[in-house]
Amino acid sequence: MKVSLSIALALMWVLLAPVSSADPEIPGVTLPAYQEITLANGARLVLMERHEVPLVAFRAVLRGGAVAEPAELGGIAALTAGMLEKGAGERDARMFSETVAAVGGEIKVSGALESLSVSGEFMARDTDLWIDLLADMLSRPRFAEDEFEKLRRRYIDSIIAARDGDLRSYSAVYGAAFLDRGHPYGRPVSGSEESLARIEYQDLQKFYHQQIGGDRLLLVVVGDFDSASLNRKIAAKLGDWRKANAALPDIKPPMEAHGRQVLLVDKPGTSQSYFWIGNRGVRQSDPDEAAVNLVNTIFGGRFTSWLNTALRIESGLTYGAGCTLRKHTLGGWLAMTSFTPTATTFEAIDLALMQLERLHQQGIDQTTLDSGKNYVNGTFPLELETSPQLARALAELKFFGLPDATINDYAEAISAVSSVTAASVIRRVYPELNDLVIVVIGDGAVIREQLKAYGELSEIPISSPRFLPTDDDSPEKHENGG
Repeated sequence: MKVSLSIALALMWVLLAPVSSADPEIPGVTLPAYQEITLANGARLVLMERHEVPLVAFRAVLRGGAVAEPAELGGIAALTAGMLEKGAGERDARMFSETVAAVGGEIKVSGALESLSVSGEFMARDTDLWIDLLADMLSRPRFAEDEFEKLRRRYIDSIIAARDGDLRSYSAVYGAAFLDRGHPYGRPVSGSEESLARIEYQDLQKFYHQQIGGDRLLLVVVGDFDSASLNRKIAAKLGDWRKANAALPDIKPPMEAHGRQVLLVDKPGTSQSYFWIGNRGVRQSDPDEAAVNLVNTIFGGRFTSWLNTALRIESGLTYGAGCTLRKHTLGGWLAMTSFTPTATTFEAIDLALMQLERLHQQGIDQTTLDSGKNYVNGTFPLELETSPQLARALAELKFFGLPDATINDYAEAISAVSSVTAASVIRRVYPELNDLVIVVIGDGAVIREQLKAYGELSEIPISSPRFLPTDDDSPEKHENGG
């Protein structure tokens, strides 16, 4: 459900209260007041009243996700998430969808590395309905076997179809899998063809009962409601929902990669090369979060970033280049990404590496640092204008155990970043040129030999039903019909 421009502007004026600061010109966001409640089964509620418009947004987050999957059943968490909206309670899949649409509401379900989430937006008058729908989805999913078979087939088909489309998003899948191979953080959230085909209907039911339950639930609600009344309604529907039957897995922090490691994902005949170049990044609770975000905005997080300026604006080698920070509870990754015609693959890669070398050798001057501060402080409030945005932000704070100051003091923290702090972040966070994982999706016949110059080369064909190479994926085996 879309919020009109006039409503968005009205919300913006309400939300953009100035933070206390010695510098009154620093823009900022102060989170509105909210309540936190823990139900008898351990479910956590976060309720924020906003009465400007008659809308209610919610975000339900279930701790677990892909990291809680059995290693051989990759994608089962995402499948479970998808099945939550394929009928629940007394409603089959069609009736459930029609019920939501009939009141102009919206419900979306998604799987992630460390969680499953259900987000929605409804008119305030339909609060009883969305609570019923959400409670049914979480505690009484139908899990019809025919719906499971259709959804699993759709997931597999989408992976197959992606091979012939835009592979920019898949470079990160291969990149994370190669960087974190053997660690749960390397698991593709959607699974692979191989792992999805292995999942049986009984596996889905078992995963749900073991890893989904009231003690895993964080429910954030923002909008036009009375907190006391809403708390009673939610507690009546979800307060006695059973707990998950199994413990979350004990995960160790992922290790940094050392030396150069190169993966070629061979797609014969393709006219483009897609690359992902990175290493270990930072965890979600990094103490220098503001400085890390500011440096990355300058290096690869805006249109005028160093990477996009070098690879798109000045050289015309690509339509876009950037540096992605992916943060998790125990770690994360940082990667330079882009795509370019096959003929300019190595010119583009070398130019990206030159920007990383420049970052380490020259650092960021004060003029550029100030420009980045203005950009970040100007765009950050726009991410917290609406109730769905606030629900998402609050859910992230509570899920990762972050203080409100992460948002309330963010503008001041950005403005306080000095050149000394920026230099420290560059040394600590950004990999050296000799410690890189380089993943390239491209035409192996054209780029294979030259890729070997970057480091030890591994290879996997784009047709492989998995995202990591094995002995069966060697070029020799495929050339010989193996």
